[in-house]
Amino acid sequence: MNKSIKKFLITVSAVGALLFPALTPSLVGAASIATNLCNGTQLSANAAGPAACDNGTTDQTLQDIVDLVVNLLSLVVGLLSVVFLILGAFRYITSGGDSGKVTSAKNTILYALIGLVIVAVAQVIVRVVIGKANTIN
Repeated sequence: MNKSIKKFLITVSAVGALLFPALTPSLVGAASIATNLCNGTQLSANAAGPAACDNGTTDQTLQDIVDLVVNLLSLVVGLLSVVFLILGAFRYITSGGDSGKVTSAKNTILYALIGLVIVAVAQVIVRVVIGKANTIN
């Protein structure tokens, strides 16, 4: 495997590992402050009291969780791809005509563009699969 691909995959893995703890409260259904106030206390600055609370369901569906995870991962990979695209362009500009550096910069740009395409296609595939899974019920 090419060195730049390895670096890209390691970077994506590291960022994913760092972001995973931030995602877990939303995945386990942590309630918001407003929901907790509506469920447990009647503190209110107006006369509406608990009637102002929305008693609808706040449960997250599997589709909501998958959408959140896919969107966050797509955002991270998309941002990394753009960073690598800029890095490759910078390396191409500063290569000074050295054929090895030019080839390396072109490969970085190519891999960054491939990463962006993969992110876009993954979004479409996940949306289609989730849409079909919801129609089966």
